Amino acid sequence: MLSGAPGTLGTRVSLWSSIVSRVSIETRNACVDFPIFDAKTRSLKKAFLGKAGGAIGRNDSDVVVVEALRDITMSLKEGDRVGLVGHNGAGKSTLLRLLSGIYEPTRGAARVRGRVAPVFDLGVGMDPEISGYENILIRGMFLGMTRKQMLQKVDDIAEFTELGDYLSMPLRTYSTGMRVRVALGVVTSIDPEILLLDEGIGAVDAEFMKKARVRLQELVARSGILVFASHSNEFLAQLCDQAMWIDHGRIREQGGIEEVVRAYEGNDAGDHVRTIIEELERERAERNGVVSNGTAATGAAGA
Repeated sequence: MLSGAPGTLGTRVSLWSSIVSRVSIETRNACVDFPIFDAKTRSLKKAFLGKAGGAIGRNDSDVVVVEALRDITMSLKEGDRVGLVGHNGAGKSTLLRLLSGIYEPTRGAARVRGRVAPVFDLGVGMDPEISGYENILIRGMFLGMTRKQMLQKVDDIAEFTELGDYLSMPLRTYSTGMRVRVALGVVTSIDPEILLLDEGIGAVDAEFMKKARVRLQELVARSGILVFASHSNEFLAQLCDQAMWIDHGRIREQGGIEEVVRAYEGNDAGDHVRTIIEELERERAERNGVVSNGTAATGAAGA
C-alpha cells in the first residue's frame, strides 16, 4: 500500500479537500495478457519479447500470450503521488493504461474511482489542419474538460505558450517544439481527480522547460492522485513522494522515492534523489519562513 506524506508540495492539502473521498485506485492481483495467435515463430518472439519485459506463457485456451503485467496489487487514495520506475518495456505504460481503463485485467481486478485524465502522448487529440486555438479546445475536451471550461482557460494557455499569432495558424505549420508548447499548455491547465502521466516531454528549450515544470508542479498539486512514469529521477523527486519499481511486469519494490531509486539504480542515484529532496525541503522552509516573517511584520506594524 502506498500513501503520501501530509503536507508534501505545500498547498496540496487544502486543494484535496475540494475532491470527494470517492477518489481512489484499487487493484488486486491484476494481470494483463496479450495473446499471440500466430505462434509459429514462438522462439523468435520469446527472444525478443523476453528482453522487452513481457514474459511468455499460455492461457487456459492454450493460446500463447505475452504476460505484460502480473499480480499487480496496489491501493492509492487522495493525496498519493506515485512515481513508476523501470527499464523500457518493464510494464510502466501498460500499468498506466490499465488504470485508465484502456486495458481490462485478464485476471484479478482493478477498480478506479474518480475522473481520470490520462496523459500518455502529448500529441493525441490534436489536428494538424486546424489552428492552435482550436486544438487547445479539442485537446482539453479530450482530457475531460468541457468546452466552456476550456474557453475560460484559452487566454492563460496562449500566454504560457508564447506563440502569439502562430496560434491562429494551422498546427501543420508548427515546429515540433511549438506543438509541444501547445500540448503542455493544455495539459497543465486541466483539473484532474486522477492524473496518469507518462513523461514524453522534449523538443523545447531549457528555459521553457523550467517554466513548464512549474506548471506541472501546480497541476500535480490540483490532482487528487498522481501516477507518473518517468526516467528522470529529478522530475520524480519534484513531483512524487512514493515510488514503485516495475520489473518484467511485476512490482519489484515500492516505498519512498529515495529507497526505490536506490534499489533500482544504485547508491549514486539514491544519493542524488536525497539531495534533490533536501533542496526542495529547504526551499519550502524558506518560503514558509518568508510568509511567516511577513505576516509577523505586518501585524507588528498594525499594532
